[in-house]
Amino acid sequence: MTTWLVAGGAGYIGAHVVRSLQAAGAQPVVLDDLSTGDPLRVGVPLIKGDIADTELVVDTLRRYQVAGVIQLAADKQVEQSMRQPLTYYRRNVVNLLQLLTAMQEVGVAKLVFSSSAAVYGMIEGDDVRESDETAPINPYGETKLIGEWLIQDQARAAGLRYAALRYFNVVGAGSSELADHGRTNLVPMVLDAMRRKARPVIFGDDHPTPDGTCVRDYIHVSDLADAHVAAIGALAQPGASHVLNVGCGRGYSVREVIDMVAQVSGHPLDPIVGDRRPGDPASVVANTDLISATLGWRARHDLRDMVRSAWEAELRTASLPSPAPSPDASGSTSEGKR
Repeated sequence: MTTWLVAGGAGYIGAHVVRSLQAAGAQPVVLDDLSTGDPLRVGVPLIKGDIADTELVVDTLRRYQVAGVIQLAADKQVEQSMRQPLTYYRRNVVNLLQLLTAMQEVGVAKLVFSSSAAVYGMIEGDDVRESDETAPINPYGETKLIGEWLIQDQARAAGLRYAALRYFNVVGAGSSELADHGRTNLVPMVLDAMRRKARPVIFGDDHPTPDGTCVRDYIHVSDLADAHVAAIGALAQPGASHVLNVGCGRGYSVREVIDMVAQVSGHPLDPIVGDRRPGDPASVVANTDLISATLGWRARHDLRDMVRSAWEAELRTASLPSPAPSPDASGSTSEGKR
């Protein structure tokens, strides 16, 4: 079986990727500095360390005879990147350079890179394509785009084969122990408000969308993890490299998401409407034709699946009220195939 190094594999997304790799018959090895990762999520060999430590990475690649690397080890908070740009450039760009240096030394020539829809910047619409202009508006998005450029240049120079996956908004949990403990994404923020018995906040309800709130493309974390496995399969083809959107290909408004949390949990929510946030596009939805055609991958889960999995994981790991029985809260548990 093939061994892949998952850098950042103790994190929320990384741990799901590890599970998907195992299900596909691969042998993952995790390298993580555990600054935000949880070692209890990892049921495979775990090396504590930083991808900037070239000597450690070289030793790990050789010791485990690694065939390729999945790079998820990066900082990802937009607001924090505005306050700490040097930290983001060091951890997201310089560290990537060090990782690529180690890979070249050992002769590992396959890479799946965690990129982001933040590379598009203020682009709007229900059909954001990989060929659209990239003009990020914050240091986080800039570091992800520079990372793509760095990888592309190394591919031209050294024959690296890569897949850069531009994530849209990641939601849900594959199991309770893999829950998202961060509080920077919409669903965890709503659940956190419920825990504090506070009202969730909607940033503006006067956007040019059907209900006035921002529309985004959400992707279940398990679907995202499966996309990494599909990307590994595509890299088995000589000369194949790809830049791909990873989303559902349809949008949900902020109000729709909050309403779904209320339905799934059985607890009514009365959000506060605040001012718009500067730089928030009204609607951003991925076109997923390219990843479907290239990898044969398509998201399987709908919004209810995403919210239900997040809610059930939170119930098992935090002090949240138990769901009240109601017709809305006992809706379909289907896979939500599209």
